[in-house]
Amino acid sequence: MWIDTHCHLDAGEFDGDREAVAEAAHASGVARIVIPAVARANFPTVRELAHRIEGGVYALGIHPLFTLRAREDDVDALRHEIEASLGDPRFVGIGEIGLDYFVPELEDERQRFFYDAQLRLARDYDLPVICHVRKSQDLVLKGLRRHGVRRGIAHAFNGSFQQAQAFIDQGMRLGFGGNVTFERSRQIRRLAAELPLDAIVVETDAPDIPPAWRYKQRNSPDQVPRIGGVIAELRAIDIHELQLVTTANAHAALPRLALARP
Repeated sequence: MWIDTHCHLDAGEFDGDREAVAEAAHASGVARIVIPAVARANFPTVRELAHRIEGGVYALGIHPLFTLRAREDDVDALRHEIEASLGDPRFVGIGEIGLDYFVPELEDERQRFFYDAQLRLARDYDLPVICHVRKSQDLVLKGLRRHGVRRGIAHAFNGSFQQAQAFIDQGMRLGFGGNVTFERSRQIRRLAAELPLDAIVVETDAPDIPPAWRYKQRNSPDQVPRIGGVIAELRAIDIHELQLVTTANAHAALPRLALARP
């Protein structure tokens, strides 16, 4: 089976055909779809959606792009939601959290407040994290080290080999998706080809980061097997080996995946 380790299936782009998209993913061999929250307002949404679709699981967190509108008491709400979800087999961790230094209007101090607060929750409840690391790899890693968080996924990884190894040493897996399918994405393709295979997981970030064959179109979780095929080709290995190992890697990164049932 394949696992889409990062898919915003709750996004408005799927309002017209969400169930059909989930069914197409399952038919393509995607047995699990990890749906991370982005803000307090969609905590209930991702939970309900994960229970509604076959193979759905969810994470809870406040995305750095949403920190401008977030309130400090959203952290208390997140703690309450985590505690309420610990007995839910479809709850897999804390995410999407992190830092973003690509969008200029985001406030550094505010981003760091929410990131650090959520890392403390991950530490307190011994949960893995799904991290947003856009132009922020070193600072995200520094936070993981400072709070002793040693499990999760660095989503849409696009750093150096040195940074990749540092995340791996911290116990993190690295997410690769549609970007790896573009020949011009030389650094990402080199990472996907040369990093240890047990460090890699496959994702879509749907509806964003579409693969080359869907350029400027909506991305969807049924693209995972084909994205995996590109990674397998880059590594010169059989696609079934890539499927088996990346599935095992996803379970290592998000151990609560083993609790979920179809």
